[in-house]
Amino acid sequence: MDRTKIILLSALLLPTFAQAQTNEGNTTNQSFSKAKKIMQKKIYTNTVDMKTIYCGADFNADKYITLPAGFTTDVYKKRVKRWEAEHVVPAENFGRAFSEWRDGAKVCVDSKGKAFKGRKCAEKANKEYRLMQSDLYNLYPAIGAVNAARQNYNYVMLPKTASKNYRSFGSCDMIIDKKDRDAQPPERARGEIARTYMYFESAYPKYKMSRQQRQLMTVWDKQYPVSKWECERAEKIQKIQGNVNPILAARCRNI
Repeated sequence: MDRTKIILLSALLLPTFAQAQTNEGNTTNQSFSKAKKIMQKKIYTNTVDMKTIYCGADFNADKYITLPAGFTTDVYKKRVKRWEAEHVVPAENFGRAFSEWRDGAKVCVDSKGKAFKGRKCAEKANKEYRLMQSDLYNLYPAIGAVNAARQNYNYVMLPKTASKNYRSFGSCDMIIDKKDRDAQPPERARGEIARTYMYFESAYPKYKMSRQQRQLMTVWDKQYPVSKWECERAEKIQKIQGNVNPILAARCRNI
């Protein structure tokens, strides 16, 4: 093949390669509301796998939760009966990369003429944000009270000594540090959390973990190997959302 043909062939292949590099995340669904319905109707459909990420609480097809024995909460008590869709990588943590979240936008004005910003504005004004917010790989069912208490706190390993600033949930080993705004998830969730963070960073250039967070996720990924259900869940999402999760694809080959 002569040099001219090689150059032409390279030019034809380049757009395909570039597209593969930039379209790794969600490109099909912009609706967070729709994503939650998909979770309920198409992903969490087997009673064996219908458990919340942190506490392992059972739930049914109508999203009603059976709290595990020994679960307690002194906050958000009205949000314990139904599961909620938890952003493992919090919406605020990637949302602040968008100017609409930080500063607002021309279209972000309510019916009374008052400008607004934050999540509501990013959702209204920016397609890229909506796609990130609705990415099914980042959404997991959680007891509402736990979801609310976690807020947008980073995951950490907390000191073993008890603190009056810690909020816990009885038999569910989810611990919230209210003062430093950190959360230590149960062991059952750490592997999934780590690989979700790794996927999100690989899929979306706007999101970057801190060095400390990346180190922790690397440790958890190795310490808590991928499960059969995690791989099955990824297969379901790939068929619905259209994009491969490269982090899980690499780890699920031998499952």
